[in-house]
Amino acid sequence: MTASPLAALGEEPESIKPIPAEKTAQGFRLLALRCHHKDGAPPSFALIDQRIFRAPDRASRHGLHFGLAFRPEIMSWLIDRIGRPSLVGNRPPQRNPEWPTIVWRGADRRWPDDVRTTEWFAEVAFASQAHAEAFAERWGKRLAGETGD
Repeated sequence: MTASPLAALGEEPESIKPIPAEKTAQGFRLLALRCHHKDGAPPSFALIDQRIFRAPDRASRHGLHFGLAFRPEIMSWLIDRIGRPSLVGNRPPQRNPEWPTIVWRGADRRWPDDVRTTEWFAEVAFASQAHAEAFAERWGKRLAGETGD
């Protein structure tokens, strides 16, 4: 297991407090979910109290599914600036190439007292630097882990 870049923030493994997003080339990486591992027990999950992505509605009947969807106010803001996530018209629907891509990235982490977690980050990449900068300007407080807009 590798050391987490978040270790310097001094948070505890049980904490769900938002952690500031890490800036990437054309987007950001945000801690959204922490999975706790304990020998002999099923994993448990803690949703980080961030305000960029929606919390999952519920577990599916076949286990857990954690999709990544922006909160409604962020979806509206993105649609106003870059259009809907999919394009329709005289052709079959297709992904809007201007829409940001979002993927999950996991990182194993070992805490004191032999606590083990997997930290799940949402990585967002915008199609252009201009989109990334506009998003960071508008939603900067949330990206910084603050509660106000």
